[in-house]
Amino acid sequence: MKTNPNKKPRINLYTLGCSKNTFDSETLMGQLGANAMDVVHEQDTTDSDTVVINTCGFIDNAKQESIDTILNFVDAKERGEVDKVIVMGCLSERFKEELQTEIPQVDAYYGSNEIPKIVEDLGANYKYELLGERKLTTPSHYAYFKISEGCDRPCSFCAIPIMRGKHVSTPIEKLVDNAKNLAANGTRELILIAQDLTYYGLDIYKDRKLAKLLESLSDVEGIDWIRLQYAYPSKFPFDILPVMRERDNICNYLDMPLQHISDNQLKLMRRGISKRRTMDVLDRIKTEVPNISLRTTMLVGHPGETEQDFKELHQFVSDYEFDRLGVFTYSHEENTHSHSMEDNVPEEVKEERKDAIMETQMDISTRKNASKVGETYKVLIDRVEGNYFVGRTEADSPEVDNEVLIPTTDDSYLRIGDFYSVKINDAMEYDLFGEVVTKQ
Repeated sequence: MKTNPNKKPRINLYTLGCSKNTFDSETLMGQLGANAMDVVHEQDTTDSDTVVINTCGFIDNAKQESIDTILNFVDAKERGEVDKVIVMGCLSERFKEELQTEIPQVDAYYGSNEIPKIVEDLGANYKYELLGERKLTTPSHYAYFKISEGCDRPCSFCAIPIMRGKHVSTPIEKLVDNAKNLAANGTRELILIAQDLTYYGLDIYKDRKLAKLLESLSDVEGIDWIRLQYAYPSKFPFDILPVMRERDNICNYLDMPLQHISDNQLKLMRRGISKRRTMDVLDRIKTEVPNISLRTTMLVGHPGETEQDFKELHQFVSDYEFDRLGVFTYSHEENTHSHSMEDNVPEEVKEERKDAIMETQMDISTRKNASKVGETYKVLIDRVEGNYFVGRTEADSPEVDNEVLIPTTDDSYLRIGDFYSVKINDAMEYDLFGEVVTKQ
């Protein structure tokens, strides 16, 4: 690769996997930017000197995508299009030795929690005094907001504790400072993320402090929406519900991955909760916050999942009618407890079970969306795409949930990152169509 000696080296960062990886990439970019380094996100490879790949190692498909991406950039390096290829993140944390052996062309491998070392090895100084300053890769009006790292839960199928380590909460004061900094730069929505939000505070305060954190973040001027993702059902902190109900800027939205409902599967998965207790938790949440939108994730094909287990799950999904729902098929992950069991559900059966649940959920979503026609909702505009302004209601998180499409016209202009009252006039399975009534 030909380089200009007077030009600063450009670092191009590629992010794979979940929102936690997005947060980490943004943190790394913020550190490099604070050192006056030229850092970009997923831009033209041939205009970069160093490519950093933030990998995912969660399930088979994600691991394969990460490996394919590494190999693509190794090929680019061999063609002289980039000088260096660096790999970081969960896949590198989990399989560093194997990757070094199989893909030695990579210049350096780093784990999930080695951002300071990456910064220093790239010739910069890690600035501990930065108040959570990041270079957002999302639109500036919303930001993923990681409140803790790692996980102490014993779920049998999950490799996240192997890759991310033990649970470590970030102190409330630091998170509030981070939120103020984001708000000052135009962020209006905080999407709270962690491996498990409900565990927040146990390590540093010896008590669950998610409710206290929500109150503190809710007081930050300029933050209009606070959204909760990844809440664990076992030992759920019910004290967050009054806060959610009473604070206008805390979304009536909760992402609670249940994984299953059969007692047999819940036990095998080491979820620490029963079907009856799960139902009690859901019922109490809906009673205390009646207009809440619930999102969940289910896992099918785990070792030992019988046809009866699946039917019970399928019936539960049909009866409960979650507002949002996703399904994963089980991936046999090394060094997890489930890996010691026989992976005895054939892949085609896993896919059939996934498709059956998603078909049921599509019908549920279609009916729920149809019921919104004629209603007016507060909508946050995310982007322009084709002939539509694309936004979301309080019931929707970016990338994974429904969207509201508002036609563009010659005499209309909606500002990205602003809120509007939108009347819904049509609906599809996962999209709503509407027209602006007024700006909020």
